[in-house]
Amino acid sequence: MIKAVIIDDIEQAHVTLKKDLEVYAKDVTVIGEANGVVEGAKLLKSIQPDILFLDIQMQDGSGFDLLDILKDISFKIIFITASDAHAIKAFRYAAIDYLMKPVDPDELMEALKKYRQEKPNENDKYKLLNDSLKNHQKPHERLALHTQDKIHIVNIQDIIRCESSVNYTEFYFTNGKKLLVTKTLKDFEDLLSEQNFYRVHQSHLVNTRFIKEFVKTDGGYLLMNDGTNVPVSTRKRPEVMKMLEEL
Repeated sequence: MIKAVIIDDIEQAHVTLKKDLEVYAKDVTVIGEANGVVEGAKLLKSIQPDILFLDIQMQDGSGFDLLDILKDISFKIIFITASDAHAIKAFRYAAIDYLMKPVDPDELMEALKKYRQEKPNENDKYKLLNDSLKNHQKPHERLALHTQDKIHIVNIQDIIRCESSVNYTEFYFTNGKKLLVTKTLKDFEDLLSEQNFYRVHQSHLVNTRFIKEFVKTDGGYLLMNDGTNVPVSTRKRPEVMKMLEEL
């Protein structure tokens, strides 16, 4: 049985989430509830859940104030939020599960599915998310990447390119390091499009800062600063040439 705690300052949120868990997740039992930071901190010092459903903004502080009090986090956190687009993007950069209010049962089930597949121990991700939310005007500088055995927090501008590998994505870095990440290239295309990354081929996403030249022969390809050749699809070729002229 999966033990859960709910911390939210809206009573109806507790009622709705508990009802959804009873109906859609019969292996989850709620062992405790709190309506704010102070009460939640006291509760979590006395009981140890497997999952914490945590509201971000509450009357007596934020969910991050609560995490700062706890210091060591040994359980999975699924954030509950009614936040804006900036906050949602921050969640995606940090690769942290969140549920929008009102909670959709299908999204709840998907978050619980991820919990069953992944090990918690995500302190670095929470710090990354908190930093991103505090710096609303500052571009995202780091990204959380899930591999099979670890969560890596990387600097975005150290990424040279990304290459699709079926349902995975291979990342190539300036230091020669490679990471095989458990998400599709499409996920990162959406996330990194505002960070000077450009999808030049069905299987390739490149950081335009590391393009050395565009070679028009052999079907057309990009020569990157690390010496690799990245093919440009026929369909994308006019767009890529225009993009390079505007750099």
